[in-house]
Amino acid sequence: MIFYPAASAEVVPNWVKNTALWYGEGEISETEFLNAIKFLIESDVIVLEGNNSEVTLIDTTGQVLIPNGNFDITSSGFYIPLNLEVSPGTTVIWRNDDSVPHTIQSQDEFGEIIGLFNSAPLQTGEAFEFKFDEPGVYNYFCSLHPWRVGIITVR
Repeated sequence: MIFYPAASAEVVPNWVKNTALWYGEGEISETEFLNAIKFLIESDVIVLEGNNSEVTLIDTTGQVLIPNGNFDITSSGFYIPLNLEVSPGTTVIWRNDDSVPHTIQSQDEFGEIIGLFNSAPLQTGEAFEFKFDEPGVYNYFCSLHPWRVGIITVR
């Protein structure tokens, strides 16, 4: 049973609304759309009663969205998805849909920037891509907004 305690337009972030629109227009994959739904579930905007299982989505498209409002530390809009799971050999593309620039900076296990994959500042609408050949967990963040972090898991 699905329960919508507060599913009004005011509580649904703009990036989720845009994701639904883009999915309807065929601009993004079903996985990206389902990751937005997953966010609504994890944020208790949509509550699934009687379902305590964890939702796990594996994205095979290799796309990460930087949603509008991502620069705001009080915003809940992180990278979409927060943890992208891909197969070895996948090229991941980050797309900046925010109104301000962002970077993609690879980090080691201590949070230090490493030279594996690092973008110049991405303006609105720009993209950065990197091919992940080796299995592993790859952490990254935005050096302009360091509270925004993400993970690429290659299995």
